Amino acid sequence: MPVKLCNDRRLPVPAAPASVLDIANSMPEPPLSVDEVMACLRQRWRATYDLQLVVRRRRLYLQVMWAYLEQQSFPMDLEAYRQHLGEVLDVVNRLGLAGEVRQWLGFTRDKPRLGKALSLPLEATGPEAETLIKEFLV
Repeated sequence: MPVKLCNDRRLPVPAAPASVLDIANSMPEPPLSVDEVMACLRQRWRATYDLQLVVRRRRLYLQVMWAYLEQQSFPMDLEAYRQHLGEVLDVVNRLGLAGEVRQWLGFTRDKPRLGKALSLPLEATGPEAETLIKEFLV
C-alpha cells in the first residue's frame, strides 16, 4: 500500500466561492498514521526525528526533537520508535488535530537542531476538547 505523504493531499473543489469554509468545516481530517508521519519526516528533513508530547503551564505541545532514529546513539530501535510514535499520534488524533499537525509538519520552515526542538501548541476546540486535554494533562 503506498504511503500518502503529508503534503500530497488533494484539496476539494468548491461548488461556489462562498462554500470554501463549509468544505473545510464539513470534511474531517483522516487520522495520522505512523507510516505517514515517518514518511513525512524523512521526506522533509531526511531523518526520522523523535516526536514528544510536552506539558508546560497546563498546556500541551507536540515537539519534534533533535534526536532521530538513524543516529547510533538513539535510545530506541525501529519497533520501539514505531510504538512510541503510535502513542503520540493517538493523542493527536483523539484531540482531532491530525490536520493541523499534518499541515505543520509539511510546511514549517524550521528544522530541529541540536538543543532546539520544534514546538507546536496543541489547542483543541469543541465540546469534548476540554475533557480530552485534562485527560492528557494528568
